[in-house]
Amino acid sequence: MTARKLAAGNWKMNGLAADLVEAEALAKAFPSPKVDVLLCPPATLIAPMSAKVGGSAIAVGGQNCHAVESGAHTGDVSAAMLADAGASYVIVGHSERRTDHGETDASIRLKTQAAWSAGLVAIVCIGETLGQREDGETLDVVGGQLAGSLPDDCTAANTVVAYEPVWAIGTGKVPTLDQIAEVHVFLRAKLEDRFGAEGAGIPLLYGGSVKPSNADEIFGVSNVDGALVGGASLKAADFGGIIGALERAE
Repeated sequence: MTARKLAAGNWKMNGLAADLVEAEALAKAFPSPKVDVLLCPPATLIAPMSAKVGGSAIAVGGQNCHAVESGAHTGDVSAAMLADAGASYVIVGHSERRTDHGETDASIRLKTQAAWSAGLVAIVCIGETLGQREDGETLDVVGGQLAGSLPDDCTAANTVVAYEPVWAIGTGKVPTLDQIAEVHVFLRAKLEDRFGAEGAGIPLLYGGSVKPSNADEIFGVSNVDGALVGGASLKAADFGGIIGALERAE
């Protein structure tokens, strides 16, 4: 089974209604992309973005979800609510959530299951800190996060894994191609060992300072099936350059 290619944009806590013109521009620029394209705006923009790009090839996703469907959780958003607003994906376990909100592998596993229950594809994020990289712990860390964050019934249809070295997110620092390859080959082997043919088809994204100028070489690395893009996804022109690079890698 071959993993599908996915260019996913994470707007993080950026974007107001006026910025939806970027999503519209992206939909016009890629009416029939050769790869899957996803934008994950703040929760406030999921419904209006879905309305703007509805009927296009651009999918919309959330940046986080609660592990339960409803209840007394002020300020939280459930996976069912995201789906109701028009989302088809949700990011879970991003390093910023792990750091800022103390999320654990166990809580991320529950959120992944909640995403599936709502019919969403879960993009599960893993990655090491600079200290862990320098101490030679990268594979142990990402292997442990992968094992702990993924439920047992992952499939190529309901799960995406995004490797984002924490030290490369928004810093402009990018691992060497050999470093990216080492982790992605390792993760693919772990997925195949645990999930068999389904593990071979789960997309493996790279994230961390991906931009149009380095996307071609990153997408040329073995087992890199796309990217989870932060700042460069806010503008259609920048994200379009990354999508084009992924199309060329097809």
